[in-house]
Amino acid sequence: MAERLSVAIAAGGTAGHINPALALAEELRSRGHDVAFFGQSRRLEGTLVPQAGFGLTSLDVTGFDRTRPWTLISALVRMRRAERTLGRHFAEVGRPDVSVGFGAYIELPLMRWCARNDIPVVLHEQNSVPGLANKTSAAKATKVCVSLPVAIDAFKDRVGASTQIVVTGNPVRRSVIDASREAGRKAFGIEDGQTMLLVFGGSLGARHLNEGVVALKDELLARPDLRIVHSTGKELVDEVTSSLLLDEEQAKRWQVRPYIDNMGEALAAADLVLSRAGASSIAEIAALAVPSMLVPYPLATADHQTTNARYLVDAGAAVMIADDDIDSPAFAQQLLGLVDDGARRDEMRSRARGLAQDKAAVALADQVELAAQGR
Repeated sequence: MAERLSVAIAAGGTAGHINPALALAEELRSRGHDVAFFGQSRRLEGTLVPQAGFGLTSLDVTGFDRTRPWTLISALVRMRRAERTLGRHFAEVGRPDVSVGFGAYIELPLMRWCARNDIPVVLHEQNSVPGLANKTSAAKATKVCVSLPVAIDAFKDRVGASTQIVVTGNPVRRSVIDASREAGRKAFGIEDGQTMLLVFGGSLGARHLNEGVVALKDELLARPDLRIVHSTGKELVDEVTSSLLLDEEQAKRWQVRPYIDNMGEALAAADLVLSRAGASSIAEIAALAVPSMLVPYPLATADHQTTNARYLVDAGAAVMIADDDIDSPAFAQQLLGLVDDGARRDEMRSRARGLAQDKAAVALADQVELAAQGR
């Protein structure tokens, strides 16, 4: 094992940034390292990080809204104030051996302070299209770790001469990776011999995706061995429930839920997933090696969900259909075809396993240790 390290991690804002950071932190903790988080206590990290058993030091920062240029001034003032807070904090508790940023603007003061004080900086980019924070921090980074090979080109002109760009995959939390099919099937009441279709559109749901599945109600329920677990999004559950009009027997086969807390068990239980193509969804689907049909969100920045989806599609682990085609016969043909073709799903599952996405946290932790060794 490497020497015991003190690792400072900045992640916040959304679960898509925080959960990969927690996956890395869990892996580093299992190796005997000390991990401290930096973020904003009033945002999601203020809940998720303490729940996972890690300390969180709160920083007061704001992002820069490019549609309102004057916000740059207040953002810079707060960033410099946060850097001074970090200096006082590390003077009291000791400097970290290495720092890791996960792409939200909360990383900027930590990355800047560490680079200025000769502490190695590691960046992780979850998406195929990097965000502004990571692009800004890349010039001072020791290593830039990306989830998808396609993201490499976006950093080539932004990194320093000695910066290494490494493909690690997108870390997935141990609670997801360790979920078993047996426990998952039990949790959702799926019996042996039954096929489970898992539908979700992210924490907020996806109205068009919901509508497409609801429109196939009769065809889906005509398959007696099919069970559907449908996460609609909290704001859309009543809408979907009203549209489906399930009777008592149908409701036993089509579970409508606003949100799925135990996504690891849901994925482990599933035979097929229908979902959007956010970075975290792609990582978890790949880590559990679940065959999938992906419908990228069409308004995502730089159409990055389509690029995310190609990671699985090009590997033969998924099929992709455009959001515009949800109302076309192609959507029904693709989905029902996969529901009916167990042999094809088995092949897709095998292809997904070949991506070794379940090893991403290990790969990223290795890079963090290597960066620290070079300090």
